[in-house]
Amino acid sequence: METESEPYVRLASLRQLHRAMADMNTARSLADTLQTVADGVVDALGYELACVNLVRPDGDLVVAALAGNSAAEALITGRTGSRESWDRRLGMGERWGDLVFIPHTEGWVLDDDDVPQWYTDGPAPRFEDEWHPSDRLFAPMYAPGPQGGGTSGELVGVLSVDRPRNGRRPGAWGREALQMYAFQAAIAISNARLRANMQRALVRLERDQQALRASEESFRQAFEYAPSGMAIAEMGGDQHGRILRTNDALCRLLGRPASAMRRYSFSDLVHPEDIGTLLRTSAEGGRAELRLCRRDGTYVWVSLRNSVVADAADGPRFLLTHVEDIEERKRRELQLAHRASHDSLTGLPNSAELRARLSARLCRQQPQGVLPASAASMEPFESFDSADSFDAAYGPPAFDRGHDFDFPPGAETYDGYDHHVHTVAPATEFDDGAKGLAVLFCDLDGFKSINDRFGHNAGDAVLIEVAHRLAGGVRDGDTVARLGGDEFVILADGLGRADAQDLAVRLRNEIIQPIRAEGRAVRVGASFGIGWAQCGMTADEVLKSADERMYVEKRSRPKQHRRAG
Repeated sequence: METESEPYVRLASLRQLHRAMADMNTARSLADTLQTVADGVVDALGYELACVNLVRPDGDLVVAALAGNSAAEALITGRTGSRESWDRRLGMGERWGDLVFIPHTEGWVLDDDDVPQWYTDGPAPRFEDEWHPSDRLFAPMYAPGPQGGGTSGELVGVLSVDRPRNGRRPGAWGREALQMYAFQAAIAISNARLRANMQRALVRLERDQQALRASEESFRQAFEYAPSGMAIAEMGGDQHGRILRTNDALCRLLGRPASAMRRYSFSDLVHPEDIGTLLRTSAEGGRAELRLCRRDGTYVWVSLRNSVVADAADGPRFLLTHVEDIEERKRRELQLAHRASHDSLTGLPNSAELRARLSARLCRQQPQGVLPASAASMEPFESFDSADSFDAAYGPPAFDRGHDFDFPPGAETYDGYDHHVHTVAPATEFDDGAKGLAVLFCDLDGFKSINDRFGHNAGDAVLIEVAHRLAGGVRDGDTVARLGGDEFVILADGLGRADAQDLAVRLRNEIIQPIRAEGRAVRVGASFGIGWAQCGMTADEVLKSADERMYVEKRSRPKQHRRAG
């Protein structure tokens, strides 16, 4: 290294410095760059030892590279000094521009701090500008400032150098060269870090892309080979709901090829009664059970679950639809519902279903000026023969024989008053113009003797045939229900009093025809009582009224005419 007293700088030194700067800017990695920086101080600037202390993310400085002394390299490479100790060092000593020189007369106070350091031996200096073994020289490396133009930014690291080869403290040129070298080293280290970060980012990006490709392939396979139907539909715009893609399972379920499915939206395929359910599900996502049309025109029950596939920038873009065939489950549900509301022997609506249908027609409001049907239609018992002899033979009336006409709270009410048309009974026997809801209570005559003589199988056959004849003798929309035992009820709306009486006669004439049961012909009779449903009455009151009329009608006929079996 040339001294300050020399009038010129050897060209070889400049070439070495230029080569060192070129090498550190072309190193392939951050580690190579750091080692090249340390080697350049020794090879080009003429120091016997150089150390690169690199600032870590936590602020402390680690010995990242060392050149010129293998023993010192093994001793301190990888060791860390605290930022506090380094700030203390950089705030001491003499300022040579950006360099910090701490002479041996001051440096002894640093011997016990946590900064990694080495010790060199040698004779004490004989001249004022000779290098002492305990002298310290630091060159802070600052990244270029945000404004450029040579302004300093954050601290990247510190170059520590020891003992110039000529044994003297560096002169003006040597100081300038070290300062310039530290500045270029900071740029090279910052660039190397940037390249390292970019390489890591590229590696992460490649891994993410590979993961995305793997995820897309997994989704494709899960979509295509799912055992249940899958579809992707467009969301928003003019083509909202149009099916973009379907899997094989959905095509098989609906009997339509994928190319044909792309011409439809689910709203084109859904049952008209389920379109509202579909629209709510499409708008909000979620699950719905509805019917989709097959290619042959039949409908299949499906569970349809929509998930909104959102785009972070543009908002919702697609609907991912999962379609599961629930036809068998729906069939079982309908069968269970039918069993719960229908008689297992005859297939007719049972007592609960009868009461539900009757209650649906009635509200609690009594039309003004109209007597209850029970009061308008009932004749006093005194107009018939004494009931005592009849009760002895047949027991008390049905409504006294354990019939349960109690309903769950509110079951017989109708709250939709705004659009409700009151049910009103015909006023008198002679008012043929009035129509109402007739309730025909039917009790079989002579059925018990058939059960006792021929067995329950014969009795069941009789009940099944009677149910068939009753159902065949009424209009579509009328209700024939089995109340229990050998008792049946018919609800027939829109009848006058004469119409209801004619219907009872026709049904009785059907029932009394011979019935084939267990290989023999048997006969049963039938007694009918006609009651009238009217708003303001409960279903209990309506059924009791019809039961009472049936009892009166049964009493009015001679005993020999009541039995037909």
